[in-house]
Amino acid sequence: MAEMNQVASANRVHIGFFGCRNAGKSSLVNAITDQELAVVSDVAGTTTDPVTKSMELLPLGPVVIIDTPGFDDEGQLGDKRVKKTRQILNRADIAVLVIDGSRGMAEDDRLLVSIFKEKEIPYMIVLNKNDKDADTAGLGDKQDFGDVPVVSVSARTRSGIKELKETLARLVPEEDENHTFLGNLVNPGETVVLVCPIDSAAPKGRLIMPQQMAVRDLLDRGSIAVVVKESELEITLANLKKPGTGESLVSMVITDSQAFKAVSAAVPDEIPLTSFSIVMAKYKGFLETAIKGVAAIKNLKDGDKVLMAEGCTHHRQCGDIGTVKIPALLKKYTGKDLVIETCSGREFPEELTDYSIIIHCGGCMITERDVQYRMKCAMDQGVPFTNYGTAIALMTGILERSLRSFPEYTLL
Repeated sequence: MAEMNQVASANRVHIGFFGCRNAGKSSLVNAITDQELAVVSDVAGTTTDPVTKSMELLPLGPVVIIDTPGFDDEGQLGDKRVKKTRQILNRADIAVLVIDGSRGMAEDDRLLVSIFKEKEIPYMIVLNKNDKDADTAGLGDKQDFGDVPVVSVSARTRSGIKELKETLARLVPEEDENHTFLGNLVNPGETVVLVCPIDSAAPKGRLIMPQQMAVRDLLDRGSIAVVVKESELEITLANLKKPGTGESLVSMVITDSQAFKAVSAAVPDEIPLTSFSIVMAKYKGFLETAIKGVAAIKNLKDGDKVLMAEGCTHHRQCGDIGTVKIPALLKKYTGKDLVIETCSGREFPEELTDYSIIIHCGGCMITERDVQYRMKCAMDQGVPFTNYGTAIALMTGILERSLRSFPEYTLL
């Protein structure tokens, strides 16, 4: 269980529970998880903010359970809760619509269904409170949803909970075994050097998520991972040569973007070089957009707004990459007086047209669906979207080299 709970949030299936006030969402979440995860009350609107819990839920495995406020909430505070619910939908892998079976389908429930379809989220419908009325299965509503699973349960008596869990398990998207962090970049038996700077921003006692993912992927495929700081890179490369021939044994070097320039100078041109951030963009499905979007940096003008967006929240330190290093590099590269704004964590602006470009982190701590949503929001509003590693590679003059390992993408 301890090992299961160490699975990163971004790599867990996110299951969101949605519905109107007092449909029994929180009671249902408590019944499914067999924990008092959410506060329960007969008073409508008790859940005022999303409640999130990472856990193991059999037979699904590691998941993130999200209990949301009532979608039909009213007033100014209600508007904020509804907005928060919409934001949660951006990162949900599966949506569960909870309906009070004794009252039937409401207009707000139907609106939620339309949003699920719009966002292409797998969903199911749960008719709760089947202990209150013999006719709560709501079969008259069931025909409206085609192949969408409809399960009748009672959160109070726990009837139907097992069937609900089994239905959820069937909705989990099947994993693509070929969708690995490093993809087809490395073959079994090859040696890859991973350059991992250790500075004040590095997490004490551990590697950051992309570095961990690279190490694990190399081990899984039977490749050889050599992990060094940038200060030990040259001697490492010198030692990794075939005796007698001097031919390098290194098949690829992957570096933290912050050390891109120094690492590029140390790595011979014939050895493929890229960054964890660029690999992450490929893994999350937005590298092509990032390559196209990064060209907008060259056209920035005085007064243009740039949004630096991060998927996680962390304590900002001196020399922080998103708020200090990249903004300084931007101003030096463009020579323009730019307006830099930032956002982090789950907060991402809905209105983006004021920005000339969005530079996002690799997205290692948020789901692929969430990153894709942010990218699509930018594209729909005509705002260029790129990421940290691609932007740094451009501004340090090594973008072309960093993309040689991805011949399917052309540098525009």
